[in-house]
Amino acid sequence: METKPIKNDEDLRIALKRLEIIFQAHEGTLEANEMDALVTLIETYEHKHYPIRATNPMEAIKFRIG
Repeated sequence: METKPIKNDEDLRIALKRLEIIFQAHEGTLEANEMDALVTLIETYEHKHYPIRATNPMEAIKFRIG
């Protein structure tokens, strides 16, 4: 399958669906190479569009307490 840049959420959905299919590919296969590329593209897109901000300790404590 052709690996393309992820430019929007629909591209992300397609990439994640493909990753599910090839997730357990054996090292050295074309699918394993595709998986590595997809993981990199997905991580890059998610870090840019869905960043996870660091919490301060008080927020973490409040969250755990309920």
